[in-house]
Amino acid sequence: MARYQVILVYDGTEFRGFQRQGAGSTHNRTVQGVFENALRRLNWQGQTVLAAGRTDTGVHARGQVVAFDLDWAHSNEELQAALNSHLPGDVAVRTVRQVQPGFHPRYDALSRRYRYRIFCDPWRDPIKERYAWRVWPAADVSHLHEAARTLTGTHDFAAFGTPPRAGGGTIRTVFHAFWDVEDSQDGRLVFEISANAFLYRMVRRLVYVQVAIGQGKYPPDFMRQCLESGHSHPVQGLAPPHGLTLEEVVYPQGVVLQGENQ
Repeated sequence: MARYQVILVYDGTEFRGFQRQGAGSTHNRTVQGVFENALRRLNWQGQTVLAAGRTDTGVHARGQVVAFDLDWAHSNEELQAALNSHLPGDVAVRTVRQVQPGFHPRYDALSRRYRYRIFCDPWRDPIKERYAWRVWPAADVSHLHEAARTLTGTHDFAAFGTPPRAGGGTIRTVFHAFWDVEDSQDGRLVFEISANAFLYRMVRRLVYVQVAIGQGKYPPDFMRQCLESGHSHPVQGLAPPHGLTLEEVVYPQGVVLQGENQ
C-alpha cells in the first residue's frame, strides 16, 4: 500500500464542482465522484480521496492535486494509463507520483496559483466564452494593472470571501497578482494570482471588482478601500466561474518519493 499524488486536469463546464455530493445527490456530476469511480475500478478500498481544493461549479483546473492510498503492483505510468482509461473525456490524470504516507494535498500546500481570463467584446462568442468572461463595456487595462498591484502582500481579504471553515481567519498573503495580454489577436486578458491560501470565492470577487474599476463603475482606489474595510463592506458581485482555472499547487521539497510516472 502506497500513497499516490496525481495532478488532474478538467474542464469544469459539465461538473457541479469538484466535491462529491451527499446522499440523495447522485444525479449531480462531480470531479471527485467520477475520479473515485475510476479508482474503484482498480480495486481502491478507500472512502474518499484527499484534494488540494474544492473548485466551484463550472471552474476548470490544470493543476488540481489529489491523493489516495492504493495497493498497486505496477508502475506510476501504468497507473496513469489505467485511471485515464476509466475517466470521461473532460477529466485527465497528467502526472502520478508516490509521496510520503502522511502527505495531504491541502494542508501541505505552500501556495496556489489561479488564472482568470476575460475578453472585451460587445457581441457573444460561444467558443471563447467557454473559458473566458466576456466583458462589456471594455475595461481600461491601466486601471486593471493598478488595482492588481494593490493586492500584493498580507491583507485581510474579508470583503472578498469567507474562510473554508467556520470561524477561520481571513488574512492571506498574496505573492503576486497581475494582468497580462494572453492573446493579442483576440484581445484576451488573463489575471494571475498566487497566494498562500484563498478564501471561498475570493478570486472571482477580486476579478469582479477589478473589472468594475476598469469600467469606471468604481473609483481607482476602490480595491484599497475594500481591503481596509474588511467585514464592514463585503463585495456582493462575483465574476462567473467559467473564466477561472486552478493552475498549480506548490509543495515543499521532500514530499515526493518518486519522480512523476516512474
